[in-house]
Amino acid sequence: MPNEPVGVLIIGAGASGAAFAWSIADTGLSVLCLEQGPWMRQSDYPSNHLDWESRNATEFSSSPNVRRMAADYPVNETDTPITPLMFNAVGGSTIAWAAHFPRLKPRDFRVRSDDGVAADWPIGYDTLEPYFALNDQVMGVSGLAGDPAYPYHEPPLPPLPFGAIGNKLATGFEKLGWHWWPSDTAIISQDYNDREACINLGPCTGGCAHGARASTDITYWPIAERKGVQLRTGCRVKEITLNADGLADGVLYYDEDGALQEQKAEIVVIAANGIGTPRLLLNSASERHPEGLANSSGLVGKNLMFHPVAMMGGTFDEPLEGHGPRGCSFWSHEFYDTDASRGFVRGYSLQMTRNGGPATQALAATARGKVPWGPDHHEAFAGTYNHTASMLALTEDLPEETNTVTLDPELTDSDGIPAPKVTYELSENTRRMLEHATERGQEVLRAAGATETYSVPLVPQAGWHLMGTARMGTDPKTSVVNEWGRAHDVKNLFIIDGSIFVTGGAVNPTSTIQALALHIADSIKRNIGSLFD
Repeated sequence: MPNEPVGVLIIGAGASGAAFAWSIADTGLSVLCLEQGPWMRQSDYPSNHLDWESRNATEFSSSPNVRRMAADYPVNETDTPITPLMFNAVGGSTIAWAAHFPRLKPRDFRVRSDDGVAADWPIGYDTLEPYFALNDQVMGVSGLAGDPAYPYHEPPLPPLPFGAIGNKLATGFEKLGWHWWPSDTAIISQDYNDREACINLGPCTGGCAHGARASTDITYWPIAERKGVQLRTGCRVKEITLNADGLADGVLYYDEDGALQEQKAEIVVIAANGIGTPRLLLNSASERHPEGLANSSGLVGKNLMFHPVAMMGGTFDEPLEGHGPRGCSFWSHEFYDTDASRGFVRGYSLQMTRNGGPATQALAATARGKVPWGPDHHEAFAGTYNHTASMLALTEDLPEETNTVTLDPELTDSDGIPAPKVTYELSENTRRMLEHATERGQEVLRAAGATETYSVPLVPQAGWHLMGTARMGTDPKTSVVNEWGRAHDVKNLFIIDGSIFVTGGAVNPTSTIQALALHIADSIKRNIGSLFD
């Protein structure tokens, strides 16, 4: 029956919500997930159309402020140099990601102990290792065992091919003697679990029409639904409600027709990302929680972390065959750990990427002044297209309480719920790191044979990774949730997304987000008999 009380209510059907739902279904409790977006159809993805690059930049943009789907909510980004990115649908941002799939490293969990900054996590890599492995199996991860930068692990599938562009860039790292390794990628290199192998189609971030790139609508959700999990789309949650004992007892949400509905539950789980989660908690303020739900520490919405990104590119004489999946090739952790001689603490990873389509490359070359408009355009473009290679530097963003998500006093979504306002500033440590990365990136490009190099010191449209705004810890005064995701202030409220990160490392967070969700689900299962004691 619609809105019949359930045992477990999950808010958000993205990377963490899907993994959690799949696992928690084993309890036999009734499980319902509310998702504000729709189910996506692979036939609608841009790569099915000739104008796919235009569609990627508009209706499938990763920015909700550009995309403006009915399921989206606006974000006030006037006070941040980095645009927050997300996708609202079953599958969440895994619908529109590149599927680069590294794990956080053991030292990322003990930054305070090792480097004297930020804070240590209350759990370590060893806690999450079995969940990393399990998640790799469900998502379908391609890679190569033996990377010396990580504890030994074996991806279930062999790595995706480098192509000429990857092989060319690898020669630069070899000449300099720097670490590099084929990346773990949530794109299948061979047929796997009724999905067909990657065909090198390329425009992954507009949705994979082939189904080779993992998204949780085609990995976790079909299995979770077969286990009996209910998934209800078009549901925009307004606030979490409490009973007389101070326990979460459900939510108020707007359905697709804009009607306010109530859904009761025994356990409430938030999987709404590092911006959506603090927005919901702050909007759930009450007489018992005047500063926002689960916010006795005052840290809900604080310590927002992105991964500030620099881009470095080079032009080569020979053609590089650079088309293909963007989230593969290889990574380098040469500059990942603290080296005081560099002038900053912590570090960054380098990620080798494939090229975009012809229109994307033409626009980028035009912006650099290499391809003019007018009669010489095509001749100049022919000398650039398929002759460039680039890499990204993903820098560690240390938590700062001044980087925040708050409720905007004026901007709202279409149902009148206050929109989030992001206030964010690059630290001096990050600025030094970005400068160092652009220099080292161009150095390795020249070593690989680039005749010309260039850089973008900060990529504004790289705010994919939303972390830290409801951090995990053992002390209720300095954290929002405990070591297994339970809110200190509300014993049956759990948070399972990137907002619970204590530090962000210098790698993409989705693998760790999903491992955390599986860890929290198992913790609930182990403690289910005493959960309300």
